[in-house]
Amino acid sequence: MDFGHTIRGIRHTFPHLAGLMASATPFRSGDALAGIAAKSAEERVAAQYVLADLPLKVFLNDLLIPYETDEVTRLIVDTHDSDSFAPIASLTVGEFRDWLLSDSATSDRLVALAPGLTPEMVAAVSKVMRIQDLIKVASRIRVVTRFRTTVGLPGRLSTRLQPNHPTDDAAGIAASLLDGLLLGSGDAVIGINPVSDSPATVTRLLRMIEAVRERYGIPAQSCVLAHITTQLAAIEQGAPLDLLFQSIAGSEAANSSFGVNLGLLKEGHEAAQTLNRGGTCADGTMGKNLMYFETGQGSALSANAHRGVNGAKIDQQTLEARAYAVARHFSPMLVNTVVGFIGPEYLYDGKQITRAALEDHFCGKLLGLPMGCDICYTNHAEADQDDMDSILTLLGAAGVNYIMGVPGADDIMLNYQSTSFHDALYIRSLLRLQPAPEFEAWMRCDGIARLRSDAAKGIDALDSLVERRLPG
Repeated sequence: MDFGHTIRGIRHTFPHLAGLMASATPFRSGDALAGIAAKSAEERVAAQYVLADLPLKVFLNDLLIPYETDEVTRLIVDTHDSDSFAPIASLTVGEFRDWLLSDSATSDRLVALAPGLTPEMVAAVSKVMRIQDLIKVASRIRVVTRFRTTVGLPGRLSTRLQPNHPTDDAAGIAASLLDGLLLGSGDAVIGINPVSDSPATVTRLLRMIEAVRERYGIPAQSCVLAHITTQLAAIEQGAPLDLLFQSIAGSEAANSSFGVNLGLLKEGHEAAQTLNRGGTCADGTMGKNLMYFETGQGSALSANAHRGVNGAKIDQQTLEARAYAVARHFSPMLVNTVVGFIGPEYLYDGKQITRAALEDHFCGKLLGLPMGCDICYTNHAEADQDDMDSILTLLGAAGVNYIMGVPGADDIMLNYQSTSFHDALYIRSLLRLQPAPEFEAWMRCDGIARLRSDAAKGIDALDSLVERRLPG
């Protein structure tokens, strides 16, 4: 197939599908670092013209990473649902964009379409869409998951309460935990990034959260974001594990750099299922979604794991979308793109981080995932909290499932800037959103009243929480 387009008498040609996808991508520093960004705005427009005229069926045959050498590719191909794909099988990428923006693309139709879409298809269509397009389409898609709370319902916005501490100190974690709960955070998950990746630390922290949860009757789920093998070892030690966490990427090589593969994820999923810790949700159903995945544009490039057929380099946004195929396979409770965390080498400034956040959310939702976002940046990026406010507001309009709740928006352990408990209150108030129904009911009951009473006692409340944790 000829990947070429003429503008002002100049013929722009692209040697392969990977090069076309990279050139059509709105500019970002990571693709420039990899040497695959369009050389000019004119070349980018030419690539977008070619991509818009490309039939969606091409992505089923012209694979970016070989089937024989990459298990993520095999997963994408082997699980593709041709019946779900049939309604749009005759469309080009541009025609698919037009259909997505039409009144025909109802919420029910978009949900039914998800199994028939490949990550490459949704990445392609996102490259020819404006910011408002990404928001409009994503806002129509509701992906609802359940454990002890129900996340993703219309009119709801959940949060991950992230009480990290630079030494895993129990009193410091308890202080952040109290602060977040009293400000309405934690209905997506209470999730701690541990300093020490050891089964003993994971078990100790999970037991602490469990003691608090049981004491106040909190409908929430916990997670300690250690490596999956560490969490499996903690399960063997009797840890009260709710959600099983792992960072994932869009190629087998990138996942290998994380020390994971599909087989290990399957083993973890099965182990978590045996614990049977999900609760009864507001609609009477049992919560059975129990995986938590984090992703981020640039992870494959940073691991030098971004090459495809004949060594062709693949752009970071397409590889990010491929990570969502891995997540989708395990019906997760939560997925979030940690959008600005890897640094300015991959997303240089607020403009690039904004575009990436909305692309990731759109692509994940279109593939059927319960997408959240860690709206964040590192301190050496050309971004600030005003950029984060803008992204938060845009994602709120786009129907994001959940965001992060970090004390003061400043994670003192991971040393990056995110969103705060108060930011969640802002966006809920602005858009008239509520927490998950189970959590909202708890906030109106005696449980939070007792928590508020204990918190008024100051340090005594922290001591009480720390004392009541089970020893690790």
